[in-house]
Amino acid sequence: MNSLTSRFTSSRTLWLATWTVAAAVAAQAATPASPAVKSSAANATAKSGNTLQVAVVSVADDARYQPRRAERRWPGHSTGRLLSAARLAVDDAQVELQEAGLSLRLREAVAADADQLAATLQQLQTDKVAYWLLDLPDALMPQAVQAAQKAGALAINASSPLDSLRSQSCGASAVLHSYPSQSMLADALAQFLAARSWREVLVLQGSSPADQLQLQAWQRASKRYGLKTTDTKTFKLSGDPRERDAANPKLLTAERKHEVVAVWDAEGEFARSLVYATQWPRPVLGSSGLTALAWHAQWERYGGPQLNRRFVKLTQRPMTGQDWAAWVGVKSLVTAWVAEPKGTPQTLAARLRTGQVQVDGFKGQSLSYRAWDGQLRQPVLLAHADGVVQTAPMEGVLHPIDTLDTLGVDDKESPCKTR
Repeated sequence: MNSLTSRFTSSRTLWLATWTVAAAVAAQAATPASPAVKSSAANATAKSGNTLQVAVVSVADDARYQPRRAERRWPGHSTGRLLSAARLAVDDAQVELQEAGLSLRLREAVAADADQLAATLQQLQTDKVAYWLLDLPDALMPQAVQAAQKAGALAINASSPLDSLRSQSCGASAVLHSYPSQSMLADALAQFLAARSWREVLVLQGSSPADQLQLQAWQRASKRYGLKTTDTKTFKLSGDPRERDAANPKLLTAERKHEVVAVWDAEGEFARSLVYATQWPRPVLGSSGLTALAWHAQWERYGGPQLNRRFVKLTQRPMTGQDWAAWVGVKSLVTAWVAEPKGTPQTLAARLRTGQVQVDGFKGQSLSYRAWDGQLRQPVLLAHADGVVQTAPMEGVLHPIDTLDTLGVDDKESPCKTR
């Protein structure tokens, strides 16, 4: 169990140099794959035997990318497909790849819908594409992870925070998660409150299954860091006038005992209207207000501004946490592959999960993957719409081995016992 003690008088900061690369991705190259699988080559001069093929797997009808939803840019939500972030990672890795005489080829593997995903993944196996970057909704992630395990592929989850996905893939040693888990995000916020001694929390929750999963992660984090829930209330968005009070922020926050309001709303529609709408002057955190994120467009340290500018130049939109997870996921593959050019998906995954390879994620620390569940250790940004307030782990949070393991499920807490 972790403990929060007094703040350290100073904190060690690892400043990492950043660099940019002017090399561009080569022209599109045709492949013998099905029409749903497209390919783009990087470093076309390298020999085919030294080329790593990475498929970005998605579905065409993904509800997360419907224009009406994406354009709202709610905190923590993805606003564009992750292929662009993967391309940026390839661009950034060109010098490293060329010096090693290697190249990386991206393939866009898009299933028409959920029913066609299995066929798309089977096509990748047939084409011997053994590295998959998963850009899929939560409901389809388990299917893709199982398919990767069956195919002997190394799969990187760059978009789903599901805790269950980490625990259920215990035996899949070649499955990695570059996006933070729900427990990591909840722990970051709980550490923030505990550090300020804001311990009385009013919880507002939605009724959907996704809302319940967020709530479960928060309840675990609250207990872990000694926070007290003054009350838990369920909000409901409805067009029925008789249910109007169920979405009234003033009524839901009328009791005065709480010091802060935590709102868990996976869709974001209710949460966005809560800030500055509470009955009493209280901070709001969770799905709106102060949010826990993998990345923020206003992150201003450790090379963050340069990465954000390059991404905006490429895509004409801000970089989200999912984009960053895709970028660092591809970068992880490149780093491991350069260290072991003749490696297999299994040996590269083992190199990453045993800490033999660490990655620069522009967050101020070298990042590594956990051996027990394949989760990328990483600082979490605590931010509002206009900037980053703090990073977690907070100063003063202790851990016997790695402070980053105070975020999320630690080794002894994990059901994953295979290393």
